[in-house]
Amino acid sequence: MYVLGLQGSPRKKGNTHHLLSLCLAEAGQAGALVHTIDVDPAHISPCKEYLVCEKRGDCPIDDGMRAVYGQLRRADVVLVASPVFFYNITAQLKALIDRCQVFWARKYRLKLKDPGAGMRRGALLSVAATRGKDLFKAADITSRYFFDALDARYEGSLTYRGIEHRGDMAAHPGVEGEVKAFMARLLAPYAARRRVLFVCRENACLSQMAGAYAQSMAGDALEVLTGGLEPGADIDPAMVQAMAEVGVDMAFRSPRSMEESLAEGVPDWVITLGCPADDVQVAGAERIHWAVPESPKDMSPEGMRVLRDDIKDRVVKFLEVLP
Repeated sequence: MYVLGLQGSPRKKGNTHHLLSLCLAEAGQAGALVHTIDVDPAHISPCKEYLVCEKRGDCPIDDGMRAVYGQLRRADVVLVASPVFFYNITAQLKALIDRCQVFWARKYRLKLKDPGAGMRRGALLSVAATRGKDLFKAADITSRYFFDALDARYEGSLTYRGIEHRGDMAAHPGVEGEVKAFMARLLAPYAARRRVLFVCRENACLSQMAGAYAQSMAGDALEVLTGGLEPGADIDPAMVQAMAEVGVDMAFRSPRSMEESLAEGVPDWVITLGCPADDVQVAGAERIHWAVPESPKDMSPEGMRVLRDDIKDRVVKFLEVLP
């Protein structure tokens, strides 16, 4: 399980940072791999409405968002954390969210489905100095539409009024218990999932396709990991195109090593595709080998389609016999 925190406050180690840190610590205690993106120093440009995303599904602005897109797609849980500035989130965090028009365009304009859509969850964490009735209303609405574009189910918010001075959040009575209860509810759907790790040589094609199909079909029962023995520089564009033809969105993925994936937890099954099965040793995991072409580089579009459909059939059969 991968939990991502978006720290939207420009203040270092302030009340927002403290609240987010408490939540991520709870996730870590539950066995999740956690990561924080500190938005202010990332210097993310605001959306300039070039509309390129609606035509080709990406953003031409070359800045820190390129790495953020991949992190958002990888995450099982996304926590948006911000103080209230003029009754909404900070401008830095709003710029990041606006740039996620890319996800909206891929979903609604290009009609592509993210394989992780079925199990991704999101929540808002916010603090404010005043106590107005509608203090968090705008942040809540912004979060709802952000999570819709991200294909994440919005699980609500944890908010605090009257938090003005440094240290107020740490001194707030009951905050640790409230965070514990909030995160327990948020993470509960992931607790019973077992893990499967798909491995190929470069994690650029075969294991990516298998992982995407397993994620889209059984993300509620399986935590799906993929990795490579010798990770490539980027995923195979021919594979991305072949998957897009059947409506599966493989954008913003990047090859990872098997060791990186294992850092998220020991799998129950390791499935090797193409590469020699004996090259993959994971203690405690059941090993399965699928005999498919080891290197689909330079494969014709029709050949890639045949390979795609073969891998899908193998994933379906694997899921059918799961105990």
